[in-house]
Amino acid sequence: MRTAYQYKLRPTKAQGIEIDRWLSMLCAQYNFLLADRFDWYERNRSPIDACPLVCHIPELRDNPDYYSQKKTLPQLKKTHPWYGEIYSQVLQDIVKRVKVTFDRFLKGDSNGKRSGKPRFKARDRYRTFTYPQIKDGCLQGNLITLPMFGIVKVILHRPIPDGFKIKTASVTKKADGYYLTLSLEDTTVPSIKPDFNPESTTGIDLGLKEFLTTSEGDVVPIPQHSRKAAKHLKVIQKRISRRKKGSNRRKKAIKHVAKQHKKVADKRKDFHFKTANTLLKKYDVIVHEDLNVKGLSRSMLAKSVHDAGWSSFLNILTTKAENAGLLVIAVNPSGTSQDCSNCGVKVAKKLHERWHNCACGCSLNRDHNAALNIKNSAKFVGTVSVHKTL
Repeated sequence: MRTAYQYKLRPTKAQGIEIDRWLSMLCAQYNFLLADRFDWYERNRSPIDACPLVCHIPELRDNPDYYSQKKTLPQLKKTHPWYGEIYSQVLQDIVKRVKVTFDRFLKGDSNGKRSGKPRFKARDRYRTFTYPQIKDGCLQGNLITLPMFGIVKVILHRPIPDGFKIKTASVTKKADGYYLTLSLEDTTVPSIKPDFNPESTTGIDLGLKEFLTTSEGDVVPIPQHSRKAAKHLKVIQKRISRRKKGSNRRKKAIKHVAKQHKKVADKRKDFHFKTANTLLKKYDVIVHEDLNVKGLSRSMLAKSVHDAGWSSFLNILTTKAENAGLLVIAVNPSGTSQDCSNCGVKVAKKLHERWHNCACGCSLNRDHNAALNIKNSAKFVGTVSVHKTL
C-alpha cells in the first residue's frame, strides 16, 4: 500500500532563504530543459516531404530524451558551479518532470489522454522539489535530515504508522509557509480487507443543492466554503488594485489573498476527508456517477461545481477506499436522474423539479431516486469487480 503524509516545516530564516534559492535555480533549469525539447520539436516535427518548396532545412539532431538531458547535468555544474550545492537526485528529478510533462503532450498518459502544451514556469509558480530516494532513519523525532540541505524541524502532528517505509520526500512552499510531503509504502498491507462484504453497498448522487445523497436517503449538506468567504475575499482583493505594482505593500496584499484562498481550500479538503471517512466506515462498496466534471466546469454552474470540489472528493474517496481494502465503482450517469428507480420508466424532469413522481406510485426526492438508480446500475459491474479483485 502507498500513502502520503504531509507535515508543516519550521525552517530557520536562513533555511527558508536557501529553499527559495533552490526553487529559483530549479525553476530556471526546468525552463531551460523544456526549451531544449521545444527547440527540437519545432525544428524536426515536420517531415521533409511536407515542407514548403523554399524553406530552410535545419541541421537534424537527436531527440533530447530523459537520458541525454540527464547527461548534461555534470556539465551544468561546471559552467554554473552554484548548481553543485543542490543534491544530484533533486536535479535529476527535474529532468524526469520535464520528460513526463512533454510525453503527456505528445503521446498522452496511460489511458491515451493528451495534455495541453507545456508552459514555462514563472518563479512564483514553481513551488516543489523532490528527493526521489531518501535514507531510512532520516526522520528522528521532530527533525528530518535532507541530503545537502541540512536538518529541518518538522511539526509531527501524527506519527508514521509501524511498518511503513519512507520512499520519497518533497518540500513545498505554500502561502502560509513550507510543507514536507512523505510518500510511505508498506507491501504487507492486503489490497482487500479480510472481512470484505460485497452486500454492504450504497449509491451516492453528487449535487449542488445537497453535496451528496445516499441510496438509503441520508443527506450531506453542501458547505459552500468559497461562497461564504466571497465577501471577505472581495474586500482584500480590492486592496491589491489600489496599491502600486511592484511595491512591498502590494506583495503583502497578494500574500494575504493567497492565505485566504488556502484557508478556503483547506476547509474544503477537510470536509471531503471527513465525508469520505464517514461513508467508508458504513459501507464496503460505494457507487458513484462517472461525471464529466471538466465539462460541467465550463457551464453556467462552474462556480458552484468548483466550490463543491467533486473531482477532489472522488479522488480522496477512491484513494482511501484502496488503502482500506474497500471498493469504489464509477457507473455511466446516463438516465440516473430521469429514470424511475422502482419500475425503470423514464420520467422527464427539469433541473428545478426536485421531486420524483411516477405512475407506478414511486414518490421520493429526485436525488434519492438518482442514488437508487446508481446503486442498481452497479449490481453486475460491482460483482465482476469484486471477483476480479479477490
